[in-house]
Amino acid sequence: MALSLKNIIPVLHAKWFGESDAMPIDHISIDSRSLQNGVTTLFFALSGPNNDAHNYIGELIDTGVVNFVVTYIPDEVRGQANFLIVDNTLTALQQFAAFYRNQFHFPIIGITGSNGKTIVKEWLNFLLSPDYNIIRSPKSYNSQVGVPLSVMSINEKHNLGIFEAGISTVNEMEKLERIIRPTIGLLTNIGSAHDEGFANIGEKIKQKLKLFAHSEVLICHKNKTIEAFLTQGVRTFTWSCKHEEADVFIIKKLVVDKTLMKVKRGSDEFEIKVPFQDDASVENAIQCMMVMLYFNYDAKTIEDRMSLLFPVEMRLKVKNGINNSTIIDDSYSSDYQSLKIALDFLENQKHYKKKTLILSDIYQSGLSNEELYSKVSELVISNKINRMIVVGETISEFKKKFLNCVAFKSTKDFVAAFDTLSFGNETILIKGARDFRFEEIVSLLEEKTHETVLEINLNAISHNLNYYRSKLKPKTKLMVMVKAFGYGNGGFEIAKLLEHHKTDYLGVAFADEGIALKNAGIALPIMVLNPENTSFAAIIQHGLEPEIYSIKGLNAFIKIAEQKKLEGYPIHIKLDTGMHRLGFQENNIEELIFTLKSNASVKVKSILSHMATSDDLQHKDFALSQIALFEKLSSKIISDLKIKPIRHILNTSGIENFAEAQYDMVRLGIGLYGISNDSEEQKFLENVGTLKSIISQLRTIPAGDSVGYGRRFMAEQPTKVATIPIGYADGISRHWGNGVGFVTINGKKAPILGSVCMDMLMVDATEIKCKEGDPVTIFGESPTVIYMAEKLGTIPYEILTSISQRVKRVFYRE
Repeated sequence: MALSLKNIIPVLHAKWFGESDAMPIDHISIDSRSLQNGVTTLFFALSGPNNDAHNYIGELIDTGVVNFVVTYIPDEVRGQANFLIVDNTLTALQQFAAFYRNQFHFPIIGITGSNGKTIVKEWLNFLLSPDYNIIRSPKSYNSQVGVPLSVMSINEKHNLGIFEAGISTVNEMEKLERIIRPTIGLLTNIGSAHDEGFANIGEKIKQKLKLFAHSEVLICHKNKTIEAFLTQGVRTFTWSCKHEEADVFIIKKLVVDKTLMKVKRGSDEFEIKVPFQDDASVENAIQCMMVMLYFNYDAKTIEDRMSLLFPVEMRLKVKNGINNSTIIDDSYSSDYQSLKIALDFLENQKHYKKKTLILSDIYQSGLSNEELYSKVSELVISNKINRMIVVGETISEFKKKFLNCVAFKSTKDFVAAFDTLSFGNETILIKGARDFRFEEIVSLLEEKTHETVLEINLNAISHNLNYYRSKLKPKTKLMVMVKAFGYGNGGFEIAKLLEHHKTDYLGVAFADEGIALKNAGIALPIMVLNPENTSFAAIIQHGLEPEIYSIKGLNAFIKIAEQKKLEGYPIHIKLDTGMHRLGFQENNIEELIFTLKSNASVKVKSILSHMATSDDLQHKDFALSQIALFEKLSSKIISDLKIKPIRHILNTSGIENFAEAQYDMVRLGIGLYGISNDSEEQKFLENVGTLKSIISQLRTIPAGDSVGYGRRFMAEQPTKVATIPIGYADGISRHWGNGVGFVTINGKKAPILGSVCMDMLMVDATEIKCKEGDPVTIFGESPTVIYMAEKLGTIPYEILTSISQRVKRVFYRE
């Protein structure tokens, strides 16, 4: 739909300042980092507790953006662009989305619930797309921001919409209802997710049902609790496996790897099979079947299509590829909206400057093929993709729209030609519709490692970062520690994400860690906490900033700086206020000041110290004495040298326990990775790392047989033993064996039998329904790293940093 600023200004009740209100708008953005921003973008400058997009308007103007919705015009950009001033930019975004939605008149399915929203949406898209031109929420875009962005992707060619809505507390759903305005409502499972935002389950149900205030029908499981909260006059279409009075009655039966369902609707009866047996998947499938029934599909079509349902992959995964390449695996969907998201993710996580996109035919765009692939070409150009490999009959016809493009009619053709293609030192985004089976391409390009992986949840890292940011004063800077390979989680990938989130500083332990990050393209300033004198030349060469903790080290660094004729090279002065590990003590301060006064080759960028007991309030007096001494010594240095450095003393625990000592910056460490020493704070953090493996082999041994070295486990009864390919060479402590620890298989605990071996461990799976190849969780949600540390008499840091480099790290974003 063609719109201009002139159309939008009255919708937002905005005050306009600019040169031309006739400017066309065809792109809405809230992300200043997106390469898709341009001259026809309308940028909404959202403000939150952790960031304010108004601060990036100058950068956006430099990239060509000229249209902004703001709450104020920053002085430095006044007169340089078109500004629409509103009271609240998020409210304005939602108002515009609601206006835009009301320009279209076709069925809209609105989905909410605690679980299953995204899966049901994706399955409905699969089931209905042969007959409808569908617009749907990309990925899990169901929030106060995600819903508006989803709805504003509707165009004139669409004739069915499927949007999901998620809320975390009261008074949110009304806003989403005005934006989606669903004609058909679908309520999925109500569970415990976000319980903390509601007084009780009744309040949660009542709030979620507000999405269907103007719907012509609500499709849901027949439930007396839900019915009690329904607004009078709301028409329902219900199903049940218990209550025959439901509109649709279902009898379930497990058959091999499937579930057979006998469906009765009035006098009509038929059977369908779905390729799942777990309760959640079967319930989600039933919800989809109910929509098909409401749309009057015949039993044969329902049966045929439902049998083809598939597990939905909701993650973008980052993997190591062959020949020093990095793979971003999004090989299960191909539509225009999710391509835009994937390209932004590629830019955020790229390891190499060279970027390759492997792309299949794109479905459900609502555009003609000519329009669609022209827009895709524009996306590819704006995201500076170096090479295109397209796969599919349709996209191959438009090969000429892409620079440096190779085309294949099918995945089979790509695989056959693989040896003629060259891959290396590049980041490769693999994005394809499910029926193209791009997992075959991923398998060819993925570096071959053993089947144990450490999955790193980038969403959780972002959540934890923002949690700690919310504790800081507006002007307090944030340094994040990525030492020890990001506490075992992966250094570069996490550093790249932190750079994306505009963290102020990174911290590493040794120079080689910082050099690796700089060589990989990290531009953030990096402080080296424990530099050796022999590394000073390399530190300068790679633009790192050393922590200086002794007169000897200071003189050595100054000598090299003077030899290189440097002026004002940034250094960080470490004070020992009680940790007694590294740092200048009080009796060194005069000499330190004298040395710094007498030269211009270095500049004190920051003064810091390290707290010994910030996590233990039993030693609060000692911690306060450290802060007091830091204040005294740092103030003297500042006064005598007449400088204004950054001061920082707080680590993760200190952020929570000693907020009054934030100074100019704090250092976030283990908290970023979802670990807190405070049980109350732990409730607000999300698990980042999940160590997974598989069952290599199953065997049942009789009573009297033993397991493992030294026969340390003796079976007292027939025992089903599962062997897992992970051992102490991978970082699993031998003390975790002999029944002390456990793994989780299919949601159940499996105690470790006997000793942990170098490359394997064995567990008791007697009471667990499982098979060879089933996934195994070593740590994550259960057991947690904190639980393991308590049982082993150590700290979570040691558990995380012990996971060896031979364990493949897989980074993903939900």
